[in-house]
Amino acid sequence: MISRRILTLALLLAPNWASPTATSPSMLPPTVASSSTDIAAVQVNQLARSALNLALDIVINNTTSQESGGCTMEKLRVRRDWRAFSRAQKRAYIESVLCLTHLPSSTPAKDARGAKNRYDDFVAVHIVKSDFVHRTGAFLSWHRYFVHGFEQTLRNECGYTGDFPYWNWGADTEDMTKSEVFDGSDTSLSGNGAFIPNQPDISVDMAGYPRLNFTAGTGGGCMTSGPFQDYTVDMGPSTLSMPGGNVSSMSNPLDYNPRCLKRSLTTSILQRYANYTAIAQLILNYHDIWDFETVLQGVPGSGLGVHGGGHYAMGGDPGRDMDVSPADPAFWHHHGMIDRVWWIWQHLDLDDRQQAISGTGTFMNQPPSPNTTLDTMVDLGLAVRGAPVAMRELMSTTAGPFCYVYL
Repeated sequence: MISRRILTLALLLAPNWASPTATSPSMLPPTVASSSTDIAAVQVNQLARSALNLALDIVINNTTSQESGGCTMEKLRVRRDWRAFSRAQKRAYIESVLCLTHLPSSTPAKDARGAKNRYDDFVAVHIVKSDFVHRTGAFLSWHRYFVHGFEQTLRNECGYTGDFPYWNWGADTEDMTKSEVFDGSDTSLSGNGAFIPNQPDISVDMAGYPRLNFTAGTGGGCMTSGPFQDYTVDMGPSTLSMPGGNVSSMSNPLDYNPRCLKRSLTTSILQRYANYTAIAQLILNYHDIWDFETVLQGVPGSGLGVHGGGHYAMGGDPGRDMDVSPADPAFWHHHGMIDRVWWIWQHLDLDDRQQAISGTGTFMNQPPSPNTTLDTMVDLGLAVRGAPVAMRELMSTTAGPFCYVYL
């Protein structure tokens, strides 16, 4: 008998439920990214639909997984664009995130004196792991695991039952202040920070590479509206890019340093680095995992990529701080989209891309370190306790600890 869960998914995904081997030209995914952002938006949707069809086909026909208690259609979860959530669904998600800020931290004070609540546990582990999970072979898979750990904590400790969201960057390149993620309404993740006039440019400087300069954005101060306007950032700064080219940091970013959450929404950065054409080009133009993840994170000295573009478009503190960035609740939406783009890219050639991995174990290989392999063990520290897992367990969203697809 077909379960209610499968029937529900079938109805939800009906427009996308097509054979992955369809031969009609209109059904084939594109192979060349369009320079028109409108056409590129359609292309990204086609690529996502193709990935979804293939992922569902694998789950439905994976008898080994079904017999071993792994990912099945009964267990499968769907991650969705925040814009597709109803008001009630958005409120439920927001309330579950706020719930974590009211639960006691599981991190001992000796390890992170600034971790004052359960949400802070995730910020603390990201600070600790930062140099080992950015511009390393673990970047994509560790963050996939990190976001999943956060999602599971929302469900297990705050009773969240809805879908997990992502921020569709390309839809917000006209005006971030009108984004459903950042419009400051009671169903957003709060809005812009208070406007600070005459701010000098922001600089991104990586040793040995040309400096990148960007406008400081349209806010800069504490957030003034929305569900997170009274939210407190408890740790950092660590690597915070400040207007004028300086970097703000504490001697120990894990120490307690309570302050308001600041944003400076910068639509021009999103327009430049995370528009639909940039997304389609990233997925279609780079066939090697090293090239793909390098461009995604931003080629040093030449750009921010969709990853840095999203963070710097949020701006403020901790948006421009690589280490402390999860302290902005929009982090999870942003990295949901990062994972979605990787998921789409993987499904274009699962034989070569599902297990593809490249890079060493340290930021820009400084200090020099061994290559990351599928046998490299990773963990989520004190945020989600458990035995370390091998990288090979984190390469598919429908295997290992995962069972989800993107819509």
